[in-house]
Amino acid sequence: MDYKILYPGAFPIIEMKLQKAESIKAEADAMVAMSSTVDVLGSVPGGIMQGLARMLAGEKFFFQTLTANRGSGTVLLAPSIPGDIIDINLDGTYNLIVQKDGFLAGTQDLQVSTKMQNLMQGFLSGEGFFVVKVSGHGKVFVNSYGAIHAINLDDGEEFVIDNQHLVAWPDYMDYKIEKASSSWIHTFTSGEIAVCRFRGPGTVLIQTRNPGGFGNWIKKFIPGGRPGS
Repeated sequence: MDYKILYPGAFPIIEMKLQKAESIKAEADAMVAMSSTVDVLGSVPGGIMQGLARMLAGEKFFFQTLTANRGSGTVLLAPSIPGDIIDINLDGTYNLIVQKDGFLAGTQDLQVSTKMQNLMQGFLSGEGFFVVKVSGHGKVFVNSYGAIHAINLDDGEEFVIDNQHLVAWPDYMDYKIEKASSSWIHTFTSGEIAVCRFRGPGTVLIQTRNPGGFGNWIKKFIPGGRPGS
């Protein structure tokens, strides 16, 4: 499969060239356009229970599988939110953990499932009890709200990240979710409720914009809306 990420920045799109019988799996509604040689089918990787778990995580129940059944063809994929798209090559030595809105597409040999967080992580993170786990050999495409920035941590180095800015990280990294300040009063008055403390080695991908913050801002302009509602 050959591909290009076109118009990187706020409004990128992936152009993929599939060989005959080659497939790509993508988030539902990700397909923008495709050649007439390509078929798109809805699927539930992992079965009904995995689909229900994805729904609990805030993801869509179905994935798309796009296959060049009648010869080579082109597929255009894009996320529903403005932001970056990056490609990550998985070599099978680790799994990639992706926040619930971050998975866009992956090559046909990758497995995409959900991973349950523990109870306290789920409550504090605001991301529900599930994140998405991508495993196997292949290329995965991750999207963000805003630009994607990589934080590279050395062995034993710690970094604190607002959970609303998380995009993806390798599953071998140690992390815990905690309140932003030492006291609950300062936590709530600072506007930073939950943060994630990561310990290296490893690379954490973050997004430069906060979707929850944007949602609260835009509600001020909706009649009857109010931040936090």
